Amino acid sequence: MQFPHTLFFSLIFLISLLPGTSRAQDVPIPAQSRAPAAAAQIQDNSFLIEEAYNQEDGVIQHISSFERLTNSRAWVYTLTDEWPLRTLKHQLSVTLAATHSGSFPGSGAGWGDTAFNYRYQLLGSGETKFAIAPRMTLLFPTGDHTFGRGSGGPGLQTNLPVSIKVAEHWVTHWNAGATWIPHALDENRDAARIIGVNLGQSIVWLPKPRVNFMLETLWISSEGVTGRGKTVRVQDLYVSPGVRWAYNLNHGLQIVPGIGVPIGVGPRAGEKGLIFYLSFEHPFGFAHSRARSADPSQVDPSHN
Repeated sequence: MQFPHTLFFSLIFLISLLPGTSRAQDVPIPAQSRAPAAAAQIQDNSFLIEEAYNQEDGVIQHISSFERLTNSRAWVYTLTDEWPLRTLKHQLSVTLAATHSGSFPGSGAGWGDTAFNYRYQLLGSGETKFAIAPRMTLLFPTGDHTFGRGSGGPGLQTNLPVSIKVAEHWVTHWNAGATWIPHALDENRDAARIIGVNLGQSIVWLPKPRVNFMLETLWISSEGVTGRGKTVRVQDLYVSPGVRWAYNLNHGLQIVPGIGVPIGVGPRAGEKGLIFYLSFEHPFGFAHSRARSADPSQVDPSHN
């Protein structure tokens, strides 16, 4: 039997490795850039697995991702905004979600839970062979749990992404994380504590700077509320091939569409789905002005 809350958490793990994980951040483009960076490559590349590269100062990213599972007929759409905090070390992001659970026929689509994320660049960056960027997330129960669109209670989540460049055209990303919701609710308002864990890995091939192929593997162990103080644990395992490519336009705008095909194996054998991904990354105004004022080459020589 598929319980609605385990389905909800499985979808959220899949689409954003729980919500808002700034997962698909592209190569930072300098805020002072005024022309397309023809050689700028996509550097992290994964849809289900979180990379370990924070946004560069002065560059923000808007990430849309839609996933539909064919057997369960459930889907999730997420919109994530990522903002650096003046340095590479600190990054904030927020994820908003819309979802539809196939476990509730006739319930329709609606607002899901919301995530606020902080990530710290502990080691390395997108320019190094090895990088670590742990994340902490606050989960807010903005979705209607009676229709399987949310947890019914606030929670915490952690994730530890590690990125390793193993060769000139090959990069791997590794994830380990956990989610804790002390007072989750089911559709009957019965409450219980639920704990989820996730492990994931992706390998990315970069045949060209702006074209990437990837193979991702994600394992999830999640719980759903089945009664007062009672839960059931469900295991999910997905393998997902995918591709994405970049368009570098004027004024530092980079557009990255992508497609992934998650396939259930083991406990999820027979399940399959589609992921549609779209990212917009660009400098933002006051950071661009700050970069110009800090760069002597941008100062008007006629000004005294």
